[in-house]
Amino acid sequence: MQMRPEVQLAAMIKAMTDVVVPALPQTNKLALEQAQLVVGMLNLMQAQLPVQFRFDRDELRRLVETAERLGAVSTSDGGTAVAIEQVDGPRSRAADVLVRCQATPEELRVAILEMRAALCALVDASAASEDAGARGQIETMLLAMSKEQLLRDRALMKPQRWEPDPAAVPDIDTLIRD
Repeated sequence: MQMRPEVQLAAMIKAMTDVVVPALPQTNKLALEQAQLVVGMLNLMQAQLPVQFRFDRDELRRLVETAERLGAVSTSDGGTAVAIEQVDGPRSRAADVLVRCQATPEELRVAILEMRAALCALVDASAASEDAGARGQIETMLLAMSKEQLLRDRALMKPQRWEPDPAAVPDIDTLIRD
């Protein structure tokens, strides 16, 4: 059910270029210009999306390194000295975040795909097994996990307005709290 952003962007670009832009009257220069602006921004998003996380991580790394170097600056000005000291708390928290975000989004996606494949292989193996007790436990656990995942998938897509009763589906932020 998940519709990844790269698929959504490609669909929007195709709809804009194949349907919306050609349907606009050629005399409406402002509408044509704005439609082309939308297509351009969608193309830019499509290009930036795969590198955005690494871009942000790179910026954070450079900010932390600069803050570490700034901590060694000696000054006779009291206000500047206090401001340098106050950089240390955010620098420390940022360094911790940087350590925790070493995995890339692609590594996360691949790990998810590998886990899905391994669990599918387990389902196949247990279906062929004569151990009904283990098969029942595996089925119960996997169905419970699938139910939770489906709820999250639905919550993630809730803004698309496909849900007949949106109030029955919690907000995604509530479901994925750390």
